[in-house]
Amino acid sequence: MNLTPWPSAFNGERLGGSSARRRSDVSPMRLQSIARAEKRQLRFDDDVKFLRSWFEKPLATGAVMPSGRVLARTMARYVDPDSRGPVIELGPGTGPVTEALVRRGVDPARLVLVEFNPEFCRMLRSRYPTATVVQGDAYRLRHLLETFVREPAAAVVSGLPLVTKPLRTRLRLISDALALLAPKAPFVQFTYAMVPPIPKGYSGVHAEASELIWMNLPPARVWIYRGQ
Repeated sequence: MNLTPWPSAFNGERLGGSSARRRSDVSPMRLQSIARAEKRQLRFDDDVKFLRSWFEKPLATGAVMPSGRVLARTMARYVDPDSRGPVIELGPGTGPVTEALVRRGVDPARLVLVEFNPEFCRMLRSRYPTATVVQGDAYRLRHLLETFVREPAAAVVSGLPLVTKPLRTRLRLISDALALLAPKAPFVQFTYAMVPPIPKGYSGVHAEASELIWMNLPPARVWIYRGQ
């Protein structure tokens, strides 16, 4: 009796091809689902790190949780991605507003991220390797950035807990920020407080406010200040 051997190509498909096919046959929807799950895990890890930082230094961190996505998008909306000059972010923390700025169209290479927490600085450098991450006290802004910002900034976006600081410190910060900004460029600041973080009558500054963002936890408002 003549036994004909199985063709070698068929053997290869039977032995090794099925697992390769299973890997290559993962649908785009399945890949998107995996990517969303990984992103949710990343946000959860960020929330844990932020919460731990708040427990250790509540006045320095300011908020119990990072800015929500709606609040972050609202803040980024006031930044023109086509404008010239660096975009300075104060207190980016784990980076939710930074991400919103990049999604808005701001080139990460234009970002100057000023963060006090060294762990957050390492995280930001890893996620945005072309950005300039400066570890230091943002309330000494002009002195801190004198060697990093060499042209007028397109915007300053602040997640600092301004309302926890004395009025004198707040006024010094906005004065330093306006000195770094191009004419009419925005200083963008969010707050959970019902009153503006910088008094409306501050000389030489025009102020406007967003609607209350109820979808943030807790609800917040964005204030925009421009030099007159």
